[in-house]
Amino acid sequence: MEAYIVEEPGGNFRKTDLPRPTLRPNHVLVRIKASGVNPLDTKIRAGKASHAKQSLPAVLGVDMAGTVEEIGPDVTAFSRGDEVYGMVGGVGGLQGTLAEFIGVDTDLLAHKPKNLSMRQAAALPLVAITAWEALVDRAQVSAGQTVLIHAGAGGVGHVAAQPARAYRAKVFATVSPDKKNIAESCGAIPIDYRSSSVEEYVAKITAGKGFDIVFDTVGGATLDSSFIAVKRYTGHVVSCLGWGTHSLAPLSMRGATYSGVFTLLPLITGEGRAHHGEILAHITALVEAGKLKPLLNDHVISMVDIDSAHALVEAGAVGKVVVELGS
Repeated sequence: MEAYIVEEPGGNFRKTDLPRPTLRPNHVLVRIKASGVNPLDTKIRAGKASHAKQSLPAVLGVDMAGTVEEIGPDVTAFSRGDEVYGMVGGVGGLQGTLAEFIGVDTDLLAHKPKNLSMRQAAALPLVAITAWEALVDRAQVSAGQTVLIHAGAGGVGHVAAQPARAYRAKVFATVSPDKKNIAESCGAIPIDYRSSSVEEYVAKITAGKGFDIVFDTVGGATLDSSFIAVKRYTGHVVSCLGWGTHSLAPLSMRGATYSGVFTLLPLITGEGRAHHGEILAHITALVEAGKLKPLLNDHVISMVDIDSAHALVEAGAVGKVVVELGS
């Protein structure tokens, strides 16, 4: 099969031929049609993701959408010809998605939303699973709550706003002024974090009480600010980038709680994989109900130009960058 590999940290993608994956029990062979490119993918390629190591040379890429080509022993949830999507490899020694085919544990898959193209579907798995784990699994978002999403125009942020709205929460998002329209299009009320301090917008929006849920998708100082933006006693801060060293004093003084999200854990350890498929099934339902839509970058990139796709992501491209691998 045709595949693209990286041989050293920061190296270019090189086309090669590899054997088709041999199917194991509970696995299917998927013909990949599109592969999403996340900031995480660029960090793995650069060798700068200590939490998501992949020994090189390797086929990279964690997200994909495609069609089931063959089914392995004991598979009942999917059939040949099914259109599927998922976050399926690219870390922990697993083959990535920048290839013609991939063998996938069916626990990691869901049926692709019927109203999305392959390119659109490939933009969703990592960011949608992360958002769901944060807001639904950890913070247990519910109707009437106030939710603050940091970097609300980013890959995770713009997706997170939409299921929170589907749960009938009131959603706010910190964004730069030039991305205000993105937050609004996802149902969030934009907050210009450059012109207002945390204390100022907490006072203005919540009368100083704080937000029920604060979702940090940035890490660093943004996570520290989350600890002072959350509501006393019942507030919950959740972060998908809580990698640094932080003082818990502001959070503790509010009697609030914190949860971390590590979306890659099922891929790396094998534990909890079925929940990823379950989450994506929920995401499919939201998409087909018209309650969630990914924001895609305008550039349409083919498999022979993967380096350019990574360059776009590293430059901070607006919207998800996706590589198309087949028609």
